[in-house]
Amino acid sequence: MNPENSSTPRRDIYARVTNQIVAELERGVLPWIKPWHASHLNGRVQMPLRHNGLPYKGINVIALWMASVGRGYSSPSWMTYRQAHELGGQVRRGETGELVVYAGTLNKPSEGEGGEDDPREIHYLRGYVVFNADQIDGLPEQYRPQATALPEAPERIAKAESFLDAVKAEVRHGGDKAYYAGGDDYIQMPPFEIFRDALSYYATRAHETVHWTSHKSRLDRTFDRKRFGDEGYAMEELVAELGAAFLCSALELTPEVMPNHASYIDTWLEVLLHDKRAIFTAAAHAQRAADYLHGLQGGG
Repeated sequence: MNPENSSTPRRDIYARVTNQIVAELERGVLPWIKPWHASHLNGRVQMPLRHNGLPYKGINVIALWMASVGRGYSSPSWMTYRQAHELGGQVRRGETGELVVYAGTLNKPSEGEGGEDDPREIHYLRGYVVFNADQIDGLPEQYRPQATALPEAPERIAKAESFLDAVKAEVRHGGDKAYYAGGDDYIQMPPFEIFRDALSYYATRAHETVHWTSHKSRLDRTFDRKRFGDEGYAMEELVAELGAAFLCSALELTPEVMPNHASYIDTWLEVLLHDKRAIFTAAAHAQRAADYLHGLQGGG
């Protein structure tokens, strides 16, 4: 048994992951928010982890969050059959793994018109199967989740406050709407005091801060947006959704369910059904935005 050497064609990988997400959206569920409301995570926000403790990124985060919720796994750790064996573990008979993907590039030489070498960069996507630590017997204790008591939410959350302030985005407080004003390059937030709790404030601000990274002086992300509600606009909102979920995980926050999610779901479904690669693109941009914001932290 060697499931990690999967030869799943690229379009099958795109279709399989996208179809899973579409099914959740059709049920009215946002798969990048649902994990924080699941008891299997002991109330803690956790990124899916590789066997070596490094977090997964991009589309793999969403896919493994969905798998954890759907199957009720309590461990954040995932690994291939071979990696489990090398750690002294054994995947239990009959267990089914989850598909994750690896994107890479190859430089393939090709002969130019004059006979000279003209290297080409080829992008490829490879799928392989991983298992949750809950499916594996005999692993070291470090792969078992440790339940912890959750502290009462403080008035202000120092870790989130410090992270978002370090970004140095202009944030204006007032009114009753949260948005990023791209033309004037500032984030508008309602006053902290009118949010129902501190978590809601920081999760909403994280969402708008991901939008802030789209500015031409930063990541220059446009998706050819031309008007409110078009496909490019929907893609940018999807990037902000996923990026905020990634940031909330790092900051141990609960994502805020925005009041306009219901209207966006139909638009996202239209985009995802039209293009099986769209969720991969959005997740990649979201990861890039989260990485960019982490890079603005002092000493980071």
